[in-house]
Amino acid sequence: MGGVAALARELGHDVAGCDANIYPPMSDQLAALGVHLDSGYRAEHLDAAKPDLVIVGNALSRGNPVVERLLDARIPYISGPQWIGEDVLASRRVFAVAGTHGKTTTTAMLAWILDACGRHPGFLVGGVPENFGVSARLGGGDFVIEADEYDTAFFDKRSKFVHYRPRTAVLNNLEFDHADIFDNLAAIERQFHHLVRTVPASGRIVVNGLEESLARVLHEGCWSEVRSFGAAISDFTAAGEPHSFEVLERGRPMARIEWDLTGTHNQLNALAAIAAAQHVGIEVDAAARALREFRNVKRRMELRGTVNGICVYDDFAHHPTAIRTTLDGLRRRLASKGAASARILAVFEPRSNTMKLGSMKAQLPWSLEPADLAFCHGQGLGWDAQQALAPIADKARVATSIEDLVRIVSAAARPGDHVVCMSNGSFGGIHDRLLRALAAR
Repeated sequence: MGGVAALARELGHDVAGCDANIYPPMSDQLAALGVHLDSGYRAEHLDAAKPDLVIVGNALSRGNPVVERLLDARIPYISGPQWIGEDVLASRRVFAVAGTHGKTTTTAMLAWILDACGRHPGFLVGGVPENFGVSARLGGGDFVIEADEYDTAFFDKRSKFVHYRPRTAVLNNLEFDHADIFDNLAAIERQFHHLVRTVPASGRIVVNGLEESLARVLHEGCWSEVRSFGAAISDFTAAGEPHSFEVLERGRPMARIEWDLTGTHNQLNALAAIAAAQHVGIEVDAAARALREFRNVKRRMELRGTVNGICVYDDFAHHPTAIRTTLDGLRRRLASKGAASARILAVFEPRSNTMKLGSMKAQLPWSLEPADLAFCHGQGLGWDAQQALAPIADKARVATSIEDLVRIVSAAARPGDHVVCMSNGSFGGIHDRLLRALAAR
């Protein structure tokens, strides 16, 4: 929604908004654009703004004071995805990046490739790409958008991405998630099939060849060109470690990428972005040259500081698979630098609706295997985190407050450690608090 506000501002509208919590980096970006933000959902915020149109985010539901005032006052309203589809994307060539994991990073990669190759794309990313410094811009004729399968708004229960009508669609991966709105994986696969139905015959679908779920999606019907990546028989594959690898097209080496990113997931993200960019004539080697200069997205293994030889990272991982791949990527990168024995401390917050419901709790011990120690913020959960982590009880700790979490992590950390803080929220500012606690020891 911060990106939506930025696009509306760039189109010349006066923009104001409110959210439950306001924190960087998005709050800083919007302040710089002159977008007024109010903290908390209060009806008087809406009264003060006197809006001609309200763009409603999917975090708001009936009973919310702003929603109730909106409906009572009969103020015109629209969902974020519908507004984007009608006011931003209608006249542009759209690249949509969908998937359970990696949407933000892959969207940023693809936008950067197009930009580095002179196409000056518009984009909307669910984060702040370091190469651009903003999460959204209008750009020229191309537009790259992060395409989410979550529902659109309290009045529109379709997945967001059905509003975008892409010519190039990336299906990065597909696992069960969003247990608050989907009953099972098949329900999500059906939504992905609806996205596939919107891609024209002249379009391209870029699909992860490793995912059986996506094979099922395409089996339901596909009317566009398909390019695959990841699997041994895919169109695009990689040979080498995730931080240094050859890009192969149908088995033929085409380019080499060496960069600072870690993890097999980012290697796959790169292949997806390269395959999508090729659809508009960008050669694989040119795309790879751009990716060698890619600087990732804020809050994706972002190093927040080093104190007394202890590195503290901020990462957005919140699904068990994302947690596992993030930690495994760091482990492999440390090994490549001759630091295989360095300890990794995973500090995580089960904050998403799916995690709070406990739908993924059985996968947590597996997801944390690459870490030497694991620390969980267990406050506000409807399940027992200590019990869920019992299979790794020898290396797991649970705290019921951020203060306690900072205390036990700082007490356990020692020089040479890598502390990875993982949450899809602000995590109570734990990164800076932990750095201060480590410095004060």
